[in-house]
Amino acid sequence: MSEAGEGLKPAKSLDLRGTPCPINFVKTKLALDGLAEGELLEIIIDEGEPCKNVPRSVKDEGHKILEAEDIGGAFRLLIVKVA
Repeated sequence: MSEAGEGLKPAKSLDLRGTPCPINFVKTKLALDGLAEGELLEIIIDEGEPCKNVPRSVKDEGHKILEAEDIGGAFRLLIVKVA
């Protein structure tokens, strides 16, 4: 777990556990589109394919992942929106 995101309050949180690929990335992208530059999005995704694909896709879009935390069967990501 990274301490970079500790104490920061996300502008929006999504629990995407049980959401299939690629829908979890689509929902993440739509949530990021609704945020201002520099705002934080917290998402919870399943391990496996979502955990492999969503962070890579978020980075490919130019956003930054401040934190990726294993929360037992799922992962919590804290993402900073970059313009």
